[in-house]
Amino acid sequence: MPYLPTFIPPSRFDDPAAALAQVRHIYQNSLAHLRGTMQRFVAGEDLPGHVRACYPFVRIQTDTVSRLKPMEGARRSYGFVAGPGRFDTTLTRPDLFEEYYLEQFTLLLQNHGVALEVGSSAQPIPVHFSFAESDHLEGSLSPERRLLMRDLFDLPDLTAMDDGIANGTYEPRGGEPRPLALFTAPRVDYSLHRLRHYTGTLPEHFQNFVLFTNYQFYIDEFIRLGHECMADPASDYTAFVEPGNVITRRVGMAAEAGDELGKAPPRLPQMPAYHLMRGDRSGITMVNIGVGPANAKTITDHIAVLRPHAWVMLGHCAGLRQTQQLGDYVLAHGYVRDDHVLDQDLPLWVPIPALAEIQLALAAAVSDITQIQGSELKRIMRTGTVASTDNRNWELLPENAPQRRFSQSRAVALDMESATIAGNGFRFRVPYGTLLCVSDKPLHGEIKLPGMADQFYRERVDQHLRIGIRAMELLREQGVDQLHSRKLRSFAEVAFQ
Repeated sequence: MPYLPTFIPPSRFDDPAAALAQVRHIYQNSLAHLRGTMQRFVAGEDLPGHVRACYPFVRIQTDTVSRLKPMEGARRSYGFVAGPGRFDTTLTRPDLFEEYYLEQFTLLLQNHGVALEVGSSAQPIPVHFSFAESDHLEGSLSPERRLLMRDLFDLPDLTAMDDGIANGTYEPRGGEPRPLALFTAPRVDYSLHRLRHYTGTLPEHFQNFVLFTNYQFYIDEFIRLGHECMADPASDYTAFVEPGNVITRRVGMAAEAGDELGKAPPRLPQMPAYHLMRGDRSGITMVNIGVGPANAKTITDHIAVLRPHAWVMLGHCAGLRQTQQLGDYVLAHGYVRDDHVLDQDLPLWVPIPALAEIQLALAAAVSDITQIQGSELKRIMRTGTVASTDNRNWELLPENAPQRRFSQSRAVALDMESATIAGNGFRFRVPYGTLLCVSDKPLHGEIKLPGMADQFYRERVDQHLRIGIRAMELLREQGVDQLHSRKLRSFAEVAFQ
């Protein structure tokens, strides 16, 4: 028999805050059960059976496709179910997702006028996902005791955390509710743990506007700007966080509990993240994803569960046109997906459209930072198709096959990450964009040489980064409703943003 926590019966709510409080109660009850029994197990105690605690769920049932307030929410692409029926999802980390869940609950109640049901699901919480950040209990177990743990506790089940909902391939079995959210609770927890590993920072520090780069030069400049903001008492940003959860508060602000636990790691993680924070999480996160589409897919797979409002790639590219100059910008309006890492999740016949809100913000940011206006912008920025490849040495392939494909596609620039980031933005309904800087022109004999590269980086990195930051600020000013476009939503879309 499973050894379960005290049963909390399902309840119905027409108040979103009360529904969220019940989610929190069920989740904390489950965590307390798992953590308490794990501590007893580590101490050598025999447990009374297989230890299990489950995630909370939220469910809604409607009898009509119509919404109560269609006009008020006409601009919003989320917050309502696709039609009559039952819809539910499991939930995790209400401490982290409090504002997000509260918004989704509020919109469901406003749009449909039926109660939300909150209760304990049948989906077990893997014991690894119950550990607090500072818990490292497994390390104190003997090999025999560690094997026994696998029999007594639920472990991560990969069949419960695939991306079928996001990919549009999930089909509920007969009688099952349809999904309310893109991600189940185990899938979210899995990514939260991966984010700690890959970026060296806690999920709590991630902001809703994310910049990606493939060069450490940009990160060095972002660090400098971050500390510059912290030295300005009038800055809109309240804290700057670096890998190891090292937190610098804005001058004049008191340290918070836990700040002292931050410690710079002996070596940087694989994809270090840096966070320029605001109190409402509308600050800017920047991640050095390194080189290649595999890294780009990995990190966006996990950041997507945080439901950011936008992510943008700032990187270097090869210019493919004779008229381009080193240092010119390329604003992607289309992508050639020659990277292959998303082929199983997002068929190649699916177009990845440019999003007007992102495009306009990036173009306006280039103008603001360079002080070049109107048609003169064409001197330094070209809008066009970007091709992304998984072969860094594509120039060496025989018979110029890649060159032919890139020419036929009308591509103006080539990199290794942008199409992947845009593709995963499309797949996970996260608004996306790309602004690249031409660093070489291999088709025209202008390859990167050490002296040229050093001069290029000195001249362009600061400006390019400031453009990215300015674009994020412009997007923040627009408001969330405009950003989450219907272009990213399918026919029968989940209700949660």
